[in-house]
Amino acid sequence: MRKERSAKMYRYVAFDVETPNRFNNRMSAIGISVIEDGVIKDSYFSYVNPETRFDYFNIKLTGIDERTVRNAPVFPELWKEIEPIMSGGILVAHNAVFDLGVLRKCLQDYGISWKPAAKYCCTARIGRVLLPDMHHRLNDLCDYYGICLDHHKADSDSHACAEIFLRYMEAGMQEKDFIRTYSF
Repeated sequence: MRKERSAKMYRYVAFDVETPNRFNNRMSAIGISVIEDGVIKDSYFSYVNPETRFDYFNIKLTGIDERTVRNAPVFPELWKEIEPIMSGGILVAHNAVFDLGVLRKCLQDYGISWKPAAKYCCTARIGRVLLPDMHHRLNDLCDYYGICLDHHKADSDSHACAEIFLRYMEAGMQEKDFIRTYSF
């Protein structure tokens, strides 16, 4: 009889991206928090030079502008560093389709091949099932769980997403019920 693998044994890669403009086809920052054996084991943050213009709205939201990313790596340089991290587990994001979409567009725009599809979980989707009587914005869930958040900062958002995912696990979430596949 095969023993079912518990969620704490999987490796999860919680990530969040910030974008420079309304087109959401480039990133200006990325934060990554790695969950192994039920705890956050590692984190990563980088600004990204999107090689495009910034909208006023995005600057006000994230605090990132052209000066902030002037000396930051462009996406292909960054990808060489983060690809092993991103490939090493099930991806997790809050409103995951947005972050995955930005990642897909960056890969496509720069002609970078990755894998055809990735497994992922969305903490907003999971929250709608586990906590149906509340709002599921990242800041609302952080308030509910008492998680510190500096919202719209990729490192803080990815860490908060990882913490929320861990709270779901502690509450008995069966992650296999929430794993989806995203095509690249």
